[in-house]
Amino acid sequence: MTLSLSRQSSPPATPSALAACTAGVMEGKLPSDAQALELADCEDLALLTNTAAAVRDNARGDTISYSRKVFIPLTKLCRDSCHYCTFAQPPQRASNAYLTPDEVLAIARAGLAAECKEALFTLGDKPELRYHTAREELARLGHRTTLAYLAEMAGLVLAETGLLPHLNPGVMSLEDIERLRPVSASMGIMLESVANRLCMRGGPHFGSPDKLPAARLDTIEAAGRANVSFTSGILIGIGETRLERVQSLLALRNLHDRYGHLQEIIVQNFRAKRDTRMANATEPPFEDHLWTVAVARIIFGAEVSIQVPPNLSAGALSRLIDAGIDDWGGVSPVTIDHVNPEARWPHLASLEEETAAAGKVLVERTAVHPHHIVRANNWLDPEVRRHVLRATDSEGYGRSSDWTPGAAATPAGLESRRSLSHRLTPARKELNEVIARASDGQPLDELQVVRLFRARGDDYWRVCEAANGLRRQVTGDTVSYVVNRNINYTNICYFRCQFCAFSKGKLSENLRGRAYDLDVDEIARRSREAWARGATEVCLQGGIHPSYTGERYLEVLAAVKHAVPAIHVHAFSPLEIWQGAATLGLSLRQFLIRLKDTGLGSVPGTAAEVLDDQVRRIICPDKVDTREWLEVMRTAHEVGLKATVTIMFGHVDGPGHWARHLLRVRALQTRTGGFTEFVPLPFVPMQTPIYLKGRARNGATLRESVLMHAVARLALHPVLPNVQASWIKMGREGARLCLEAGANDLGGTLMDESISRAAGALHGQEMTPAELEAIAESIGRQPRQRTTLYADAPVERIRAAHADYERRRPAHRSTAQFGVVACRQRP
Repeated sequence: MTLSLSRQSSPPATPSALAACTAGVMEGKLPSDAQALELADCEDLALLTNTAAAVRDNARGDTISYSRKVFIPLTKLCRDSCHYCTFAQPPQRASNAYLTPDEVLAIARAGLAAECKEALFTLGDKPELRYHTAREELARLGHRTTLAYLAEMAGLVLAETGLLPHLNPGVMSLEDIERLRPVSASMGIMLESVANRLCMRGGPHFGSPDKLPAARLDTIEAAGRANVSFTSGILIGIGETRLERVQSLLALRNLHDRYGHLQEIIVQNFRAKRDTRMANATEPPFEDHLWTVAVARIIFGAEVSIQVPPNLSAGALSRLIDAGIDDWGGVSPVTIDHVNPEARWPHLASLEEETAAAGKVLVERTAVHPHHIVRANNWLDPEVRRHVLRATDSEGYGRSSDWTPGAAATPAGLESRRSLSHRLTPARKELNEVIARASDGQPLDELQVVRLFRARGDDYWRVCEAANGLRRQVTGDTVSYVVNRNINYTNICYFRCQFCAFSKGKLSENLRGRAYDLDVDEIARRSREAWARGATEVCLQGGIHPSYTGERYLEVLAAVKHAVPAIHVHAFSPLEIWQGAATLGLSLRQFLIRLKDTGLGSVPGTAAEVLDDQVRRIICPDKVDTREWLEVMRTAHEVGLKATVTIMFGHVDGPGHWARHLLRVRALQTRTGGFTEFVPLPFVPMQTPIYLKGRARNGATLRESVLMHAVARLALHPVLPNVQASWIKMGREGARLCLEAGANDLGGTLMDESISRAAGALHGQEMTPAELEAIAESIGRQPRQRTTLYADAPVERIRAAHADYERRRPAHRSTAQFGVVACRQRP
């Protein structure tokens, strides 16, 4: 790459020119190359840092990220001789030149045990071109080059541990990068400086052919051409001028403008090391570091992360945050910084506290930054993408625990309520205003709902506590539930929903288990049995059987009402209603009236998934779309049928999709008042096609799952009073957390649950009234058995349900006791 950035000698930039530049940046306009070069003369540190911090805050709020990593020094041999480096070492007779596969895996597994997500491979540049020892040892390892051995080891770590390899092997060709891409999540090389004079005799890079700026820029460009998420940066204090720093940053920005591949820019300060040629060199002043950080943020804007290694800081970390950084880079709880062994990593608790001192929240990420994970298909090889998605949440940050919806693991990953920061930042002020507006019953817009979903740290607890206070105001301190039975009458379905592990049939992508289609006599028998056990409701849903028409749904409905006239029939998703009407050539209104006249009592709000067609095109492309789903529900409400409404989230979706879902629900509810409750259903991934193909996340995180209940309470107030926690998805303890974050209902006893179990849920297929009541009582709330439409259940039904439990008590005793104990545990 040819570098063409220069500035002719001219007077320093005027204050008005600098003001115009910073004003443009605040409006989202990046400075031109000429404007950026003028920043080299700016001595107003306060102006620069205030501008940089504001740019960062406008885009990233209060979040400062880091990566929990393990450092794997594959080899310390290097053909270069940088005058400040202690990492590169000549061959040692008593030790291997390269880590063996067993040694690499041992380090990686130690990182996995310490909950790391990144494996940082650092190594010298092409040592085989300098050392005979390196060539011999590579031959014994079965390779001709260091990069070939690196590819094998990165693939080994990825396959055996799931840690995401980030590779720093030095200068590479396009072919080198393309060979490494299938086994790496990201790569990097520090540009350091575009100043060629630093490579001349007497300079810090003399004798280091791989430090030639053109060679390093070629590598960075090749990474862009190969669609690799890439890290680069500059090293300050090694003899360069401020103008040369700006020129270096602009060279990087110009490449990023072409390829969009730079996920982060590191602004690293030189630290003098013993036993190097620069041991007595002067280190850059801390204010000079702050100046460079701020200028880097202004030049790149908010799109690219600006990172500073916290273990190398010469001053307070909070001042670096105030200068505009948004990332601390990799921090290892396991290994030292092999490049800077004299500088210890900060303890993560200390880093969190220092970050909070600046009013920010420390959030873990992976080796791939969140803004690149949004376009994972572009930046990641499919197998690497599978591992990345499983390690991240809806915003692309790292999952804080291995909790998964439907899994048996006790909920973890929510820190205890604590106030790390009392600083009222602009983002926190905005959050408080959104909470106040929602609590007052005023509608929120999409960005305001998204702000609630993005709450982390103390802000997460603020949202949950506000939602819980609103719940108390609206529904009191009762926890309601219904005694019901699920009857999934067939699992044969001709739709190909990517999130479904329940359906079976020729067109199904998930053929485990037996296909079935219950006859009406069996459906009626199960309904009678449910009534005998105290149920007030049967919930009827199933796959869309290719032979079913609307007459089949009417036949099933008539059989149930004939068998148990008094039971409430909650049946047929909007997809079944849409299909049933179409097969009979009826309008939705005509078909819904026939269903109602035959005995339909209410409609389950399933098949909603996420009411956003961007998501639906991926997870259920042949299903009813958002408009059609809402049309079924609007029509049902108009003919006098109440309905529930759900959201199935945590797969390929995110806060923006969730916000649009909630706003569409609120709009219809404001118009019709037909929804009885909102039911969040976190995606149970384990056996679903989309997850097994590596195209979905590992379900919603615990934080996201609880927040969905809290945000729904706020965003739907006051038009929809009931928010339900699904014990089948959340488990007992997870359901309790939701009840303390705005939910007021535990749903049904179910008796038979098969859809979530088919996807891998392990929380059972029935919860007895006693178990549900134990959950409510464990948090000081009063249980209330209700009907489908939220009236008090008849006394006779309550007695029948509890009598049935007493008859079956030996079979339920262990799970009931477990439920009470689990609910007393705190996260």
